[in-house]
Amino acid sequence: MTTNPILDATGVAKSYGAVAALRNASLSVLPGEVHALMGANGAGKSTLVKILTGAIRADKGDIRIRGQARDVRSPADARRAGLVPVYQEPSLIPDLDIVSNLRLTGTPLEPFRAWVRELGVPDLDVNDMARDVPLAILRVLDLARALAVEPDVILLDEMTAALPANLAERVIDVVRQQSKSGRSVIFISHRFIEISAMCDRATVLRDGETVGVVDIVPGIEEKIVELMLGARVEKTYTKSGGASAAGTVEATHPRLSVRNLRVGTKLQDVSFDLRDSEVAGVVALEGQGQDELFGALSGAIRPSGGTIEVDGKAVQFSHPTDAIDLGIAYVPGDRTEVLLMQQSVRENIALPFSARLRNWGPINMGRERTTVARAIERLQIDTRAQREVQRLSGGNQQKVTIARWIAADARTILCFDPTRGIDVRTKQEIYRLLRELAAQGKSVLYYTSELEEVQRVCDRAIVIFGGRVVDVLPTDIADEAALTRASYGLPRHAQEDIGILAGASNTPAGAR
Repeated sequence: MTTNPILDATGVAKSYGAVAALRNASLSVLPGEVHALMGANGAGKSTLVKILTGAIRADKGDIRIRGQARDVRSPADARRAGLVPVYQEPSLIPDLDIVSNLRLTGTPLEPFRAWVRELGVPDLDVNDMARDVPLAILRVLDLARALAVEPDVILLDEMTAALPANLAERVIDVVRQQSKSGRSVIFISHRFIEISAMCDRATVLRDGETVGVVDIVPGIEEKIVELMLGARVEKTYTKSGGASAAGTVEATHPRLSVRNLRVGTKLQDVSFDLRDSEVAGVVALEGQGQDELFGALSGAIRPSGGTIEVDGKAVQFSHPTDAIDLGIAYVPGDRTEVLLMQQSVRENIALPFSARLRNWGPINMGRERTTVARAIERLQIDTRAQREVQRLSGGNQQKVTIARWIAADARTILCFDPTRGIDVRTKQEIYRLLRELAAQGKSVLYYTSELEEVQRVCDRAIVIFGGRVVDVLPTDIADEAALTRASYGLPRHAQEDIGILAGASNTPAGAR
């Protein structure tokens, strides 16, 4: 590995009105290096990546590629310079088929197909509409599209955040291949297990500034967290005062009962109870029926069989408003699905107040403002850019989606990977909030693609494989190894554990 950087950015700054997204950011990446870009949500990571790849223009700063100063004016400029991004949200146009999306960026079809197969999706039909492709697969397609043009530097923004373990494993393998072939990878992730397994160095941003560059060595996690947040934070959240800690969940009545639920061919036969004062986790690999389960429970999908009961009464949902009327709220991992991005924080949180009106008439604005203000304070939402939600960090946007249903006093909250792409501090706040809601008698169904979250926030784990519940694990034994085995449909106990992320969790940096 040479000492001359392939990419060198210094003094990069970007402001949106009074909000400074970047103040003084620097990043230097060597050829063949996997370089982590880290920081809390709102630190400026995604803004820096978008500047480097021409999606937005910096207010000031210097960018050099192979030692030459470059003014990257557009994504096409960046591609010609050898820099290609995979952003946090899929960039394929929903109303076009996949092959048409490829034509828009001049992506060669056969290399794209080869990378799609390499990434674990062997049966893709490129004539499918992008809107019909699951989120996790869309992210894989974005990556395959980027790899197909053989970039010198590929920038991955939370690439594995929405992926189940089997697809994340393929991505990690591909990142290692890129490094071995002399290409560089800038890797944004909040998962320390991935950073320690793949990366050589990390640049840490805080409040729009580069505050440190560190080598990835064993035990570096605590130093990175200190740089990210400017102070020590607890490494894990420990449940306290929740229903499971008191051993009272089984004594409460079922808030939501699901019996033999079926949705097409994906969800075959799912039964479970969700009780008051409980946070129940749902664990599954990609495509095992979890999307259909949450869709059916939130009223977005019509079941093809089985029953749903709310407080002991059988119900049928023909629309999400039917579920909302019964106090069931849905918080997706993709916050853009439910937020009005060009509206204010207050308008987004207050939406249920107007949506539930049966007869037109004046809204009690005083009550609305008070309720919204309480929700903002409770979730500690950064409202400096509150005139438009799209200007908030990803973590604060996700807080807004949860605050909406706290303000509406929902009794059951369906959380589908709510901490995807969220920083350490915001995750801690969300974990704590969900436990507080459970302590108040609320019910939470919590799907997560990050297995370590189960023991941090849930009372038990419901594991789905092949569209069926294959195991229910209490928190004390629901560690990553047990959940991984169950997710693959294997017995809970065996002589040998299967590897997690192809053994990445125990692979020291530099041992690739």
